[in-house]
Amino acid sequence: MRVGFGYDVHALVTGRPLFLGGIEIPYPLGLQGHSDADVLLHAICDALLGAIGEGDIGKHFPDTDSQYRDIKSSVLLEKVNHKVKGKGFRLINIDATLVAQKPRLSEFISRMVTQIADVLDIETGRVNVKATTTEGLGFAGREEGIAAYAVALVEEE
Repeated sequence: MRVGFGYDVHALVTGRPLFLGGIEIPYPLGLQGHSDADVLLHAICDALLGAIGEGDIGKHFPDTDSQYRDIKSSVLLEKVNHKVKGKGFRLINIDATLVAQKPRLSEFISRMVTQIADVLDIETGRVNVKATTTEGLGFAGREEGIAAYAVALVEEE
């Protein structure tokens, strides 16, 4: 068995939709980035890549490559999942945490879990997503951005 850890953060900006966990969240601000900037899926990608010893999301999908401009992060996650399987590993579970003062995310968590499980082709019980605030502290507390942490457990087949 191998464990991988992922982290991502993006600034909140006007003029972009907010995608988290592969779903669009109704909110007046979105995340700035080369892709759809879904911090949760990016953190999960990094956790999976770390678990199989394949670097990080920037190595595989650089923001200098125009083919990834505005790409849905669920497509990137699907590609990462193929890498996991291609290296002879099976995903056991994902545990992730979103850090955002606003918007409140609790009502969207179950849809995120379902979306992530669908992309990874695993049971929803193998995906856990939580959301927390920073009690007004730091960039997330000042509502300047959103961060995500993720851990992935894989095993060799």
